[in-house]
Amino acid sequence: MSNTHVPGKAGKRILTAILSCFLILFTLLILTAVGLGMACNLILNGPSENARNALAVSLLESDATAWVPSLFLDEQTLAQIQSGEPVLEPEPAPQDPQVVVKFESDTADEWADYPDGIRIETIYGRTYTAHVMLIRDPSQVYLATSSDTFDISIKGTRIVQQMQKEGAIAAINGGAFNDDGTANSYIGSLPIGMVVADGEILWDDGTSYDGFVGLTEDHSLVVAETIDRSAVEKLKIRDGCCFGPVLIENGKINTSVYDTNTTFNARTAIGQRADGVIIFLCIDGRQAGSLGATYIDVVEIMEKLGAVNACNLDGGASTVMTYKDTYGLYGHAGDVVMCSSYALIQASPRRMPTFFMVRASEGEE
Repeated sequence: MSNTHVPGKAGKRILTAILSCFLILFTLLILTAVGLGMACNLILNGPSENARNALAVSLLESDATAWVPSLFLDEQTLAQIQSGEPVLEPEPAPQDPQVVVKFESDTADEWADYPDGIRIETIYGRTYTAHVMLIRDPSQVYLATSSDTFDISIKGTRIVQQMQKEGAIAAINGGAFNDDGTANSYIGSLPIGMVVADGEILWDDGTSYDGFVGLTEDHSLVVAETIDRSAVEKLKIRDGCCFGPVLIENGKINTSVYDTNTTFNARTAIGQRADGVIIFLCIDGRQAGSLGATYIDVVEIMEKLGAVNACNLDGGASTVMTYKDTYGLYGHAGDVVMCSSYALIQASPRRMPTFFMVRASEGEE
């Protein structure tokens, strides 16, 4: 008789242990949420207007956290913050406050030491570390998509897995996508706006976003504030997606970004020099060593790099740059290098529907 009671008692002990673990985990989550809420309230309703504006704008820039400031601030205050002057930058650090571009080669032929036609450089600003990838042949750059038929039942992919699937040698994150701030599996599955891949419009939800960037059949990078099907056909767009804002168009800076209240954040952008070289730019953000950059910072970097057309891409937690080190220039040959650094709270790059990638040239596949 006693033998029949032992398994029951053991089962109850196991159940009790499991319930205790769940209770502890639930309590920790509640305490974390309360702590974050108190911290947000302290900053958003605290004595420092600059700190309030910086946090509010940073949260508003991300679809996943755009709802948070409204819990602590009224609509009028939020509207004033968004339409106000850009948030003041901190005082310069003791080191040289000028932007410094670290070029590895100062020879007449900038591609002599880069057999795969890709150069990776680092730029240091007062509040950021930026990673620049220069791609010599624009015909190798294209828009990769997680699916040929976007659907919430089909998860978006992570950048390294998409690179392996495509056989690409480099990549950055692409355009806008639905993100309601939850952990639902459909996050990263559906893009927003227009998506063109290999000359075909794969997605058009009719959404007017902040901008469009694409490559034409003759491999010219074009940018526009809005796009429609007739424009895609007229411009002969082969690959492109929506985000924005447009930073530089036909050699002219979009001065409206200087009137946009943005704070320091992780940023991704794409541009093209007059000689056709494509520029991938990823800026680390939300880290102790790199707070991030404003739109103005991104414009100034692109201008220094010689971009004649440039557009901002999805940033924040989406910002990522990867490279397959074909010739072992940065480590072991064949390794996929994570050029940018995402925030510590991220275990891995996000799932996304679109990426700008670089095809391997003949003989490197």
